[in-house]
Amino acid sequence: MTLSMLSHEMMATPALAVVITLAAYMLSLSLYRLMRYPSWAPPMLTGSLMLATFILVLPIDYDTYYLDAHWLTLLLGPATVGLAIPLYEQFQHIKRLLIPVTVSLVVGSITACAATLSIAWALGVSPAILASLAPKSITTPIAIGVSEGLGGYPGLTAGIVTVTGILAASTIPSLAVLLRCHDPRVVGLALGLNGHGLGTARGFGIDPQTGAFASLAMALNGALSAIMLPLVAGWLNP
Repeated sequence: MTLSMLSHEMMATPALAVVITLAAYMLSLSLYRLMRYPSWAPPMLTGSLMLATFILVLPIDYDTYYLDAHWLTLLLGPATVGLAIPLYEQFQHIKRLLIPVTVSLVVGSITACAATLSIAWALGVSPAILASLAPKSITTPIAIGVSEGLGGYPGLTAGIVTVTGILAASTIPSLAVLLRCHDPRVVGLALGLNGHGLGTARGFGIDPQTGAFASLAMALNGALSAIMLPLVAGWLNP
């Protein structure tokens, strides 16, 4: 079979989309390890850039790639649910702080969303862009679903979520040191609330308790935002 025939066969199936996705993942993970795990260049960022390059160079457009690789996005759900294990291990600590944790999450979630939407609205962005920006602090699988439900652009939302996570994971630990905040629970809540999956990964790199509280914040913020954002859908799409 010639190279052109092989390419044609792969284009007729989801194989090409899956292959380039896995290739981008493995290359970005190797680069991350080679660079000694920098918080400003997580595999999600470098892998996305590699994947965009593959789509640009290879005979496949984004719409075709999205349809062929869409089932891979569904795997993010079970991966997120798997974070329940460290939550269970830290349950005794979480139970003692249930009220302050809940209040912090509600205030932080509303503030993060309201500040973003207010600034974007003041700058005159379109309702579709507002809907894409609204779930910026939610973990990717939930953010994409919320964005689609609000009439936003899922691809734009995924990019914004990535940038938000990188900024949070890179700055919050340093900011905590600057503010002399050494409580792993507080740092974890800040990482999970603002940095979702990437912030949670950063939290586990710091301390198991930090990671557990980050995963708690990420999960509860995702659930709260999924309920809250549709309530403001009328404002986003007047």
